[in-house]
Amino acid sequence: MTAEPTVAEPIPLDPFVTDLDGESARLRAAGPLARVVLPGDVPVWAVTHHAEARELLTDKRLVKDINVWGAWRRGEIPPDWPLIGLANPGRSMLTVDGEDHRRLRALVAQALTPRRVERMRERITELTNGLLDELDRIAAGDPGGTVDLKAAFAYPLPMYVISDLMGIDPADHPRLKVLFEKFFSTQTPPEEVLATLGELAGMMAKVVAARRAEPGDDLTSALIAASEDGDHLDDEEIVSTLQLMVAAGHETTISLIVNAVVNLSTHPEQRELVRSGQVGWDAVIEETLRFSTPTSHVLIRFATEDVEVGGRVLPAGEALIVSYGAIGRDERQHGPTAGVFDVTRSPIRHISFGHGPHVCPGAALSRLEAGVALPALYERFPGLTLAVPASDLRNKPVLTQNDLFELPVRLA
Repeated sequence: MTAEPTVAEPIPLDPFVTDLDGESARLRAAGPLARVVLPGDVPVWAVTHHAEARELLTDKRLVKDINVWGAWRRGEIPPDWPLIGLANPGRSMLTVDGEDHRRLRALVAQALTPRRVERMRERITELTNGLLDELDRIAAGDPGGTVDLKAAFAYPLPMYVISDLMGIDPADHPRLKVLFEKFFSTQTPPEEVLATLGELAGMMAKVVAARRAEPGDDLTSALIAASEDGDHLDDEEIVSTLQLMVAAGHETTISLIVNAVVNLSTHPEQRELVRSGQVGWDAVIEETLRFSTPTSHVLIRFATEDVEVGGRVLPAGEALIVSYGAIGRDERQHGPTAGVFDVTRSPIRHISFGHGPHVCPGAALSRLEAGVALPALYERFPGLTLAVPASDLRNKPVLTQNDLFELPVRLA
């Protein structure tokens, strides 16, 4: 192998996410394989260019088994590391490869076939209309006609949808919101990390127990039935799969809806193309996924041997993250206007939902939710505008999600 490990200075990823676009640009400039430092002074590598990411996401030398990670084996990663729940979230289709991955993924894929997802359109439309009515009520009660679109619309819609799919009681939503915020945050105090993980697992186990006692037409019941029919899922796999689906099933769609509204609000000429019917809402969704990818970084894969990437070497035993925020604006893939939001871009070929065996199985559901929610939002409130300058919007301290604290808007 002729490539050499990079000697460039590692790039520390900002735990407060104060300038995600600037950080993503620095990662791209560092080359397709960059040395980075995660919060907690944990050194890893990041793939930052589109072509190399596609290759690595199908490379069998990169696995999900955390025991391959030298730093983990040497005890250098503390159990209360704020990102431990993302790096080692329990046994599910996210953390296994090969036959085990195919076995676990097949059960989820059966519940998310295109036909079954499409059957959810009516329920998503019903939820959307109810939330739009509530937006009207909230705005009417505010002197400035302002409403937090994230809290009142972009968050509850996907949370209700994924709860329907998984058989979760909506009464659990407030506590789940608190726990998932701690789960994803880089600022969760060490003394709360393990407690948060334990409580989340406990809530998921409670759902599994409830569905085992009273099965329904939901994915959790289907996973339980499969385990009893010989597919050999144990309780840890069912609980971890449930937690994974709930986490990924609402966070990504929240960011997709919020980022689409921000992009259309800051590019009024693009918004008019869509509202006039010259461009479809699918183009808004795909360009938002590329330009403001909901998932900024995905943790974590581990190299079983040295892997050459763009003239550099990812050494055996090292960890790799996929920096989708950088990848989405790679000029080698999207041309010199990669840094421009353009709903007329054609074709929009991105990998924001991943690529290869671990591609997101819920991508079609997320697209459907946004495809119902966004046109309904702008049909009901065609004069919707940001209530604060876009420069005042702030990202939450979440390394993996492109996630705002709030999105204040005026509906009229």
